[in-house]
Amino acid sequence: MTERRLLDAQRRRRDVAIAGHLGDPDLPRSLLHDADAAVRSAALGALQRLGALEPDDLVGALGDPDPGVRRRGLELVATLRGQGPAETVAIVSLLDDPDDTVVEVAAWASGEREPPEAGAVTRLAALALEATDALVRESAVAALGSLGDPAGLPAILAGTRDKATVRRRAVIALAPFDGPEVDAALQAALTDRDWQVRQSAEDLTDPTDPISPTDPTDPISLTEPSGDEGAEH
Repeated sequence: MTERRLLDAQRRRRDVAIAGHLGDPDLPRSLLHDADAAVRSAALGALQRLGALEPDDLVGALGDPDPGVRRRGLELVATLRGQGPAETVAIVSLLDDPDDTVVEVAAWASGEREPPEAGAVTRLAALALEATDALVRESAVAALGSLGDPAGLPAILAGTRDKATVRRRAVIALAPFDGPEVDAALQAALTDRDWQVRQSAEDLTDPTDPISPTDPTDPISLTEPSGDEGAEH
């Protein structure tokens, strides 16, 4: 991109952001098909801020050739919890996106939908077990915990034996479940070599301090990079 085109795109992004705060939906809507992906993403956000986002806007974003725009569309679906303009917008197909960063966000968004989309639990469980990217497995496990569907429990239990970042999420994801296999997994997690896994297990086994798989006070945030144990895979 030439310097002139870059400056023009920056100006359009700025104008879209301003329009989103000034109650002007026409400008962002006119830029939903802008040549610059960042402008398209900004236009989506402005329409959401204005309460002017439509289902077709989300459908277009989810099919955008740029992964950043697809991620932005999924973030909006998650923010809306699958309601309003997102109610009829399907996202399960994005769990098979060729870009792992899109799949990660699609898993998170799938866990935020109320009610969950048909087929989401089955695909999330497969990702939690089979995805090569640990961030995808982590996001899928967290989404299964958020949904609380018993069909997702075997994948969550398997996650308690994955690498540390996934184990942390998997232990928290056990919160909606009970039974001997859950108790056994929590007991094992109490002696895990990773202190965050141990802490999560202690929180879940302490009846005076219950936590939720989507507790906003949870220190392990899906939107922040997770710590790793270096050589552990």
